[in-house]
Amino acid sequence: MRYTGEFAVYEEIIQEMALVYQHDKRPWMIGFSGGKDSTLLCCLVMEMLQRLAPEKRNKTVYIVSSDTMVENPIVRDYMHRMSAMINEVGAELNVKADIIYPKVEDSFWCKVIGLGYPTPEPPGFRWCTERLKINPMNAYTLNTIKNNGEVVLLLGVRKAESTYRANNIRAREIEGKLLVPHKDIENAYVYNPLTEIPNEEVWKFLLKGDAKSPWGSDNKYLFSLYQGENLGEEKSVIGEIDKDKIPVTGNSRFGCWICTIVKEDKSLKAFIDRGETWLIPLRDYRNWMLQMRSTQGAREYKRRNGAMYRKPDGTLGEGPFTMATRQEMLRRLLQLELDTGLSLITMEELKQIDLMWDNEGDLTRRSLVNLYKEITGQTLPWDQYKAPVFPAEVIDEIHALCEECDVEFELISKLIIEIEANKYYTKGSMVTKAFDRIINQGWLHFDSIEKGLQNEN
Repeated sequence: MRYTGEFAVYEEIIQEMALVYQHDKRPWMIGFSGGKDSTLLCCLVMEMLQRLAPEKRNKTVYIVSSDTMVENPIVRDYMHRMSAMINEVGAELNVKADIIYPKVEDSFWCKVIGLGYPTPEPPGFRWCTERLKINPMNAYTLNTIKNNGEVVLLLGVRKAESTYRANNIRAREIEGKLLVPHKDIENAYVYNPLTEIPNEEVWKFLLKGDAKSPWGSDNKYLFSLYQGENLGEEKSVIGEIDKDKIPVTGNSRFGCWICTIVKEDKSLKAFIDRGETWLIPLRDYRNWMLQMRSTQGAREYKRRNGAMYRKPDGTLGEGPFTMATRQEMLRRLLQLELDTGLSLITMEELKQIDLMWDNEGDLTRRSLVNLYKEITGQTLPWDQYKAPVFPAEVIDEIHALCEECDVEFELISKLIIEIEANKYYTKGSMVTKAFDRIINQGWLHFDSIEKGLQNEN
């Protein structure tokens, strides 16, 4: 089928794609979020491949989805379903769909519950995007380059999406060239075939005819995922769809259900307003997490490196969540799993958090496994191997001695943990360096430093 009339621009894109595809042996890679732009891009690529003779499909097209492990459950399930469907029909087209995940130690729950990272907040404290999305995608890209020498990255970005994106795209264009060297990744080239397509044209194409994608999914369902959000914006020219006649913008972006960057998650709210009331407990937990960021006493008054500081108004700056706060976060999260039947945290994450808590100074080494059993009634697979550093009565005695001698228990517990971690190394310098690192942390000397500065003034 050749496109003419109002869809003639897509015929031009498919013809251009075929030219670029057959030009060399470099594999293609597409980041597939399941949204309208990446869906349009994959539709056009697969249609181009279907038109080619089998012997000309001489290189792999990797369609890669990134699961942050805290995706909105509806969107996550849709993305996984699309990836499976693409693989079913993609084999004969030399198309391979993969789903990638962040490293377990970089997952949202390991950072927040394990290490106490404050939840992301605007405008600049957005540590999540790099760890949950960018790093896994870069690792996948670099591995593809390692195996193939070079790679071509197809992006579904369009100048119509936003002024910022439009300027960013124009800044990277090289006059007269279709492939642009990636500015950060060596041996990677960028191909932007959709830059001139306006928003309304995206939906016109995806919903034409029976609205089926080349892999058999229903784009009407995708369109329905965008319903109900931001209706104050200019509506799509399609305006309404299906029997409910719900007006749609077609511009929403889906993200993590636990996202604290925004005051209110409009996407989550839109799903709930449309009847997905089973998402309400997730919204409530997310709102509670948002409040904990500014709840007095929920965070330490020192950073993870032990440094302390004062804000411009003279109050102490805040650092990671306290251990008590983190334990409460996990307790509520596990209860949320039980209440909803959803899988919200993996066994791998629980095991990593357990290790992180041990390294934070938990001399009992039982905090997480006991908490898990308390909430779920089940024992973790490694429960029987979790022995305390000292018997309970010895730990109680250490607490008592610390209070008697006015010494921070946290200091002593962390020193004990370092001895345990390094006791089998023959080089004594390792223990010495560990001791020096802990003893020299700023929080232990903050009062003395401030007094000294006041005396100088």
